[in-house]
Amino acid sequence: MFRNTKKSVLFVRLGSMVLLIAMVASLISSKASAAATTLGAAAALSGRYFGTAISNGKLGDSAYTTLAAREFNMVTPENELKIDATEPQQNVFSFTAGDSILNWATSHGMKMRGHTLAWHSQQPSWMQSLTGTALRNAMINHIQKVMAHYVGKLAAWDVVNEAYADDGTQNRRQSNLQATGNDWIEVAFRTADAVEPGVRLCYNDYNIENWSAAKTQGVYNMVKDFKARGVPIDCVGFQTHFTGGSSLPSNFQTTLSSFAALGVDVALTEVDVTQANTTQYAGLTQACVNVARCIGITVWGVRDSDSWRSGEAPLLFDGSGNKKAAYTSVLNVLNSVGGGTPQPTATNTTAPTRTNTPIVGATATRTSTPVIDATPVRTNTPVATTSGGACSPVTSTVTAPFTFDGAGTFCWQIATVPSYVNNWNNNAVSINGTNYTNIYVGSSSLPAKINGFYYISYNGSFAWSHIEVR
Repeated sequence: MFRNTKKSVLFVRLGSMVLLIAMVASLISSKASAAATTLGAAAALSGRYFGTAISNGKLGDSAYTTLAAREFNMVTPENELKIDATEPQQNVFSFTAGDSILNWATSHGMKMRGHTLAWHSQQPSWMQSLTGTALRNAMINHIQKVMAHYVGKLAAWDVVNEAYADDGTQNRRQSNLQATGNDWIEVAFRTADAVEPGVRLCYNDYNIENWSAAKTQGVYNMVKDFKARGVPIDCVGFQTHFTGGSSLPSNFQTTLSSFAALGVDVALTEVDVTQANTTQYAGLTQACVNVARCIGITVWGVRDSDSWRSGEAPLLFDGSGNKKAAYTSVLNVLNSVGGGTPQPTATNTTAPTRTNTPIVGATATRTSTPVIDATPVRTNTPVATTSGGACSPVTSTVTAPFTFDGAGTFCWQIATVPSYVNNWNNNAVSINGTNYTNIYVGSSSLPAKINGFYYISYNGSFAWSHIEVR
């Protein structure tokens, strides 16, 4: 009896150990299987994005698009939203190529960054010939028109690109835009904020990764000043082109965290590394994921053959689309910080209040002082609606800012002066009986008030026409 009892206890203990080992193995297997297998999915585990530059001319290449759609969850048009592409002739705009990339990205569940609105380079010849006030006004008009076309559709805009000198000083770059006055960058950001207060507005530059560099300090001081004075800036983009004498600095994380401490998001926006150095790729990725407000990484091209530096093989995929060693190093870092457990992401469609937690693809409510008297309060409900035809008289008076994003016939009775009416894309807007199509109507060209009011009706199908009243 004693021997049998002892044997039974031994069997129970052995069974328990086997069960425990099986449970541990199951947990390890579960965690391993939860690790993401693509760059975008791995970045999303910690609430970030991993993007790439996309060229419209390559969207017909199935190998290119298949790889891009599989690996990334954010895109940046390579050249299609730059000044020469979007406004080839003054006040004549072309969005076909940019729209094509946006439509492709949207169809694959990806977000898009806008790049770029104000830059000394890739200006069309007509802009290069302008100076002074004429150039300043042209810059403002360009920002307004291009942003208005994409209102509500992009995750962020590089408002100003490469405005600081790469000469070992903290000085601004000498350019035709700088010659219009030292406040031109501030004007660009305030103009952008007035068009779309909910989108991330970024400053973007290269060779500002090293915290000890004078250029880095110049940009830092500008951002610090902007935040102190309420200039609407939300993020800083570090191009992170590591080539030749420029390589991953040991203090890169210090740079990112120092900018983030000012109250802005940071992002790596145009990454490529000579010969796709594995250590540098892993290091720059680790620096980003170690900073809570580093919201994402974008490599500047899909395959080596797509890179502007193709001879240096600087990307994560070779010309045939094969993964390189650097790819694995980046994926491992992303998976390690994500821990194999997806983090919750924003699901609401309204712009959330900005926090220190990066939010992929979401827009944010800006808390800095806007250009005008009050921060616009948006609502999708007009004062009155009708089902086609002319608008019925309305009785309510709108005194607060508002925006309508939708199609149909809508009416407003407004006592204050609209800052502008945007009715592009063949939509009809009537103001006190005067019809407007495909133009901006500012306060200087509005018809006379009727009994102290503007009676405005909108009848169209374009979802992003809006009227803002300040």
